[in-house]
Amino acid sequence: MSTALTEATTSKYARIKEGDLDLQIHYNDMGKGPETVVMLHGSGPGASGWANFNRNLEPLVEKGYRIILMDCPGWSKSDPIVCTGSRSELNARALKGLLDAIDVQGPVHIIGNSMGGHSAVAFAMANPQRVGKLVLMGGGTGGPSQFVPMPTEGIKLLQGLYRDPTIENLKRMMNVFVFDTSNLTEDLFKARLDNMLSRKEHLDNFVKSLEENPKQFPDVGHRLSEVKAETLIIWGRDDRFVPMDVGLRLLWGMPNAEYHIFNRCGHWAQWEHADKFNRMVLDFFAH
Repeated sequence: MSTALTEATTSKYARIKEGDLDLQIHYNDMGKGPETVVMLHGSGPGASGWANFNRNLEPLVEKGYRIILMDCPGWSKSDPIVCTGSRSELNARALKGLLDAIDVQGPVHIIGNSMGGHSAVAFAMANPQRVGKLVLMGGGTGGPSQFVPMPTEGIKLLQGLYRDPTIENLKRMMNVFVFDTSNLTEDLFKARLDNMLSRKEHLDNFVKSLEENPKQFPDVGHRLSEVKAETLIIWGRDDRFVPMDVGLRLLWGMPNAEYHIFNRCGHWAQWEHADKFNRMVLDFFAH
């Protein structure tokens, strides 16, 4: 990645006021062009837009897209919050507020991973005229898997890490997060742990949110037909957080969706198979 494209040089803040939300949101903003791509991260402790998508930025910027990575309320450098309702809809409102605050009025493409997938679908249902194309990985609708008991192994480890944020629990979660654990370095673990512990209130608020409302990501399967945007669904066959048959529910429900499954891939398709993922997304946006 070019030296100019770093987390620090692209880091920005915006004050959003959208409905009941009045928050400072952190985002990364890079690239220039007529089309904007928003990337929404997952719900893991210490997650951020940059941590989730740093392997996917340069190809999109080089092709002339503007990229916005939003840190969702309650994550990374965005303001803390306790969510007592739908986390998907909360993030969708935050995204609308951010786009309004930075004056992005036209349709945006949205790439959403896990929680980010749920949030992208919620945004598309609430603001259909502001969506170009969607890319959903490991999330998009709630509801049970037909084959794997819920909550899954990965979700249990994630929730355990929120309650007891140690390096040992982080490694336990990350070791089922991806298929090939050989790419998980000590530097990656340390950076993630440091990010988690730097905002302890985010961890505490996530636990409080679960206590207030255990179903943070409600099942919107019955509403998926409302999402008319062209959608590329991407899943890992070996996803131990959200099983790949949940992706089939998206395919069944969305009238303009297609589905790609990566073999030997866990919950982080855009990271584990970055080169192929980037080529697929660029082709999908261009045609």
